[in-house]
Amino acid sequence: MALFDLPADQLRNYRSGTAEPPDFDAFWDKTLTETRAHPLAVTFEPVDTPLTGVRVWDVTFAGYGGHPVKGWFTAPADATGPLPVVVQYPGYNGGRGLPHSWGLWPLAGYAHLAVDVRGQGGGDTPDPVGSAPSTAGFMTRGVEHQDTYFYRRVHADAVRAVEAARSHPLADPTRTVAVGGSQGGGITLAVGALVPDLAAVAVDVPFLCHFERAVTITDANPYGEIGRYLTVHRGAEGTVLRTLGYVDGVFFAARGRAPALFSVGLMDDVCPPSTVYAAYNAYAGEKRIEVYPFNRHEGGGAHHEAVRLRWVGEVLGRG
Repeated sequence: MALFDLPADQLRNYRSGTAEPPDFDAFWDKTLTETRAHPLAVTFEPVDTPLTGVRVWDVTFAGYGGHPVKGWFTAPADATGPLPVVVQYPGYNGGRGLPHSWGLWPLAGYAHLAVDVRGQGGGDTPDPVGSAPSTAGFMTRGVEHQDTYFYRRVHADAVRAVEAARSHPLADPTRTVAVGGSQGGGITLAVGALVPDLAAVAVDVPFLCHFERAVTITDANPYGEIGRYLTVHRGAEGTVLRTLGYVDGVFFAARGRAPALFSVGLMDDVCPPSTVYAAYNAYAGEKRIEVYPFNRHEGGGAHHEAVRLRWVGEVLGRG
């Protein structure tokens, strides 16, 4: 894939012209109030693993609707706390996977929660909420209205994940960081807006941003799911885009206040660079972006993990 989006000088200043829903804040206040009406009901069950340098807990907490959400909580084996805690959200169709996949942060001296996205294949958390007709995937589940849309539940779960992580005896709630790439980056933007006292957020090649542009310049999945839905549901563009506006990372970014590290691949046809810059340029807090000119959706890969690890340490005064 060669460069296909706007030239670099235009990307640096690119902004979305899409109007946000007038009741955006009221919608999310209502969603979180309804979610918090259910007890958090968090449990941490110790897990016996061969990871001698890391302790692992099997986590369950109540997300949207009181539905159980799973995760892995890990910490250095000899830690006594309090530790800064990193909450990490997965990419599309990812999840908590297996505990040994999450060694980076505890090896660096952090507590870490790897959390599922309900219904997606990489985890252990179902989505018990049904859906009207949709295309294959998750992007159009309940897209007829913001109240029924899939990512309303996902973002509410993500906020509760922060609350669950902060409740662990080893966690220092004042040093909580949210991180994620692709879908996880879009979720991180939402959490950064909905949890106002985070210490930092790291947003890598974020998905779920500037839908109005994304669905017209790429047919790669997952944005392609929306286009396929609209090929069948002719004339539903206004309804669909209105619903997507309630989960658009650009509007969450405008409410973010924690220091933020973004990343973008300029040849990324999954999350086009202009959609990433739309969120980055809207971000209201202190921010920095790492640009990978010849990379696609992998962004900076392991190289960027090292950049992110050092940046988080610097923000928390550990670097």
